[in-house]
Amino acid sequence: MVAIEVSGLERKYRSGLMAVDGIDLQVQPGEVYGFLGPNGAGKTTTVRMLVTLLRPTGGRATVAGFDVAREPQKVRRKIGVALQEAALDLLMTGRELMELQATLHGIPAKKVHARAEDLIARVGLSDAQDRRVGTYSGGMKRRLDLAMALIHAPEVLFLDEPTTGLDPTSRATLWDEVRRLKNDGTTVFLTTQYLEEADQLADRVGIISAGKIVAEGTPAALKAEVGRPHLDLCFDGDADVGRAREVLAGFGEVAASPADGVDLSIGVLEGSRAIAPVIRALDEAGIVVGRVELVEPSLDDVFAARTGSHLEGAGAAPAPGAATV
Repeated sequence: MVAIEVSGLERKYRSGLMAVDGIDLQVQPGEVYGFLGPNGAGKTTTVRMLVTLLRPTGGRATVAGFDVAREPQKVRRKIGVALQEAALDLLMTGRELMELQATLHGIPAKKVHARAEDLIARVGLSDAQDRRVGTYSGGMKRRLDLAMALIHAPEVLFLDEPTTGLDPTSRATLWDEVRRLKNDGTTVFLTTQYLEEADQLADRVGIISAGKIVAEGTPAALKAEVGRPHLDLCFDGDADVGRAREVLAGFGEVAASPADGVDLSIGVLEGSRAIAPVIRALDEAGIVVGRVELVEPSLDDVFAARTGSHLEGAGAAPAPGAATV
């Protein structure tokens, strides 16, 4: 059974705005599907329809085998949802909220405490579980919201821009949890405006623009459509560029017109693995490399190729592990 199946899905508002314009997609069980696009592209509207918070005005969608319009209650029992704005009771503690959520989902009383404690630990909130949620930072609230969405072990988890505005530590925790969920077989539908996030986490990516899906596939396949990795090289001193060109020709196609400030550029299929052999061959030929840069196509390049514009405001997420804010 397909985890998520969407056919001709539409959402048109009374104003005439077509927020989602006839999209089709399928998400397989256990897959992390990245839904990428700029703000206002239709990502959140799509998620709200799939989690039964907004009724489609056209088309059809099923989640975990149930129709989102005709069987919303059955859909809700199968899914977990963490939206952009976490709706949390600020006067309760993190542990109290988790145990309440577990009880509401019908988890047996003798298992409630252990289940809540396990998930709180998984999102790194053990030390704060007995504090009122009103004292939590934005990142802590987002992590708690994720834990609450997982309390009933959903088949399909929807994460709507879960790391927007988060510090690197909170972002790293969420990334690790998404990877763990994938390993456990949970299907994850992840909307994001961060290119790196989609590239790092998603098995496949759908790119949406103005309510339409303009590209879909694995990140590697999509990027390969618009180009392949290449090395830009700059040489020290009075290097023999002609000789360097001859050496590089054995590794790949040497560009006829390298970018400004670059002596030579060579296409490489191996990506970063090509750097060491290239440097070694040039060194043996007596050519000293001053600078080498691996340039790879990005998902933004894919978006630009399909739409003629770049992902406005869609930056790469700060790398996890950087200093916290």
